[in-house]
Amino acid sequence: MSLDILFIHPNASKKIYQGLSNDHSAIEPPIWAGMLANHCRNKNFNVQILDCEVEKLDYLTSVQEIIKIKPRIACFVVYGQQPSASSQNMEGAIATSEELKLSDPEIKILFVGGHVSALPNETLTNEKSIDFIALNEGVYAISNLLKVENLNDEKYLNKVKGIGFRNKDNQIVINESEIIVPKKLLDIDLPGIAWDLLPSLKKYRTAGWHSWSNNSDKQPFAALYTSLGCPYTCSFCMINIINRTDSSENISSQDSNIFRWWSPEFIIKQFDYFAEQGVKNIKIADELFVLNPNHFMKICDMIIERKYNFNIWAYSRIDTCKPEYLDKLKKAGVNWLGLGIENPSSVIRKEVHKDAFKNIKIIDIIDSIRNAGINVAANYIFGLPEETKESLEFTYNFAEETNTEMVNFYSAMAYPGSPLYLESKKKNIILPKTYSGYSQHSYDTQNLPSANLSASEILAFRDKAWNKYHTNSKYLKLLESKFGMNAINNLKATTKIKLKRKLLGD
Repeated sequence: MSLDILFIHPNASKKIYQGLSNDHSAIEPPIWAGMLANHCRNKNFNVQILDCEVEKLDYLTSVQEIIKIKPRIACFVVYGQQPSASSQNMEGAIATSEELKLSDPEIKILFVGGHVSALPNETLTNEKSIDFIALNEGVYAISNLLKVENLNDEKYLNKVKGIGFRNKDNQIVINESEIIVPKKLLDIDLPGIAWDLLPSLKKYRTAGWHSWSNNSDKQPFAALYTSLGCPYTCSFCMINIINRTDSSENISSQDSNIFRWWSPEFIIKQFDYFAEQGVKNIKIADELFVLNPNHFMKICDMIIERKYNFNIWAYSRIDTCKPEYLDKLKKAGVNWLGLGIENPSSVIRKEVHKDAFKNIKIIDIIDSIRNAGINVAANYIFGLPEETKESLEFTYNFAEETNTEMVNFYSAMAYPGSPLYLESKKKNIILPKTYSGYSQHSYDTQNLPSANLSASEILAFRDKAWNKYHTNSKYLKLLESKFGMNAINNLKATTKIKLKRKLLGD
């Protein structure tokens, strides 16, 4: 039987993460590739998945595998499980698709994901190797396209909702948008991840800090969504751009802040599968897991009832993480909560529409989480629009004083699909010239300047702050007391890796 579609998770890990890619960055299952594959399979199409990252395939060997499989459509899935990942994953996707188009032009190339949904016209204009793009999340668009027998016949292509392509006159055609999968149909039309089409979960690995105590415990690793989207409108985030049903040029993620979730009864089946496979480390990739208690508390109840022994990492906002939730989260195995603090100053957060918790003492929430036995991974962003040298120092000092079990320091970026991207374009601010430039860890990363500081000043501060935090004695004592010397040794191996930065003259 010929293959209708091959879903491809591209690989550009060395360019995106530099030296961290060897042993220190996570290798996460391609959730969206797995969900799209399952959707199409349920529509009776013949599908496969090729995870180039986990199989350690470079561009040339990826193409060799694709040609060997010979799909009708090669679909590059350029989603990501954090805001930057879609644009940075374009790096490997484009390099591979260009080589594929040269090697076998008969295979049609389709792209789906946040970046192409944010910039459909620009993507088709700049990237000649791409035959089709799927707009928004692409679920129905892809199965619509697969129904077309002749993929060169514009008469039929023009009728396919939710796609974009170039016609025979080389003009870009963006068809009427398709709907996103409604909440009531998530269990049916996005019925989980096609785990059987992916490599063994033993090949995937979690982030080092998620398994501080024992580096060998990083594998196997699984990840899943229990919900999609986010009801909030933070200016630096583009996660909601895949919800768009309007392909106008100036639409941002703020215009499509939709939140949907699968039923707890459906989700628990995924956890059952993980338990059967001997998986302990699990990432709940939801933008906000701790948001709707009728959803996440029921999932916790079911996990507790089954007496599973998971090590779960999930995300919350400061203002959604209520003390009354914490004991149950801990009992369910949620040992890590990622908190989007971004900046301790409500004034700076207000500039990016994240000031809802201005009257909440951040430290009190962190203390309540840790008192419940849950570790905190605190996320901070340096270089938001009104940032000053003094506010950078204030944020770092706050992080050091708080001394959470893990911190992530980011530089503010203009991710395509975010309001900050549109604002930066209007102001003619320098944006990344490459896809890898959207990566926080790449050589050519191009973060944003603030009103008071240059991009290079902010990046230099971020890199120094990261190293300073993870080598200070107070933090090391915390790590040793909670996780032992293995954690210290694993951390030291990570801090020895110096990221080279073009912006800093490396």
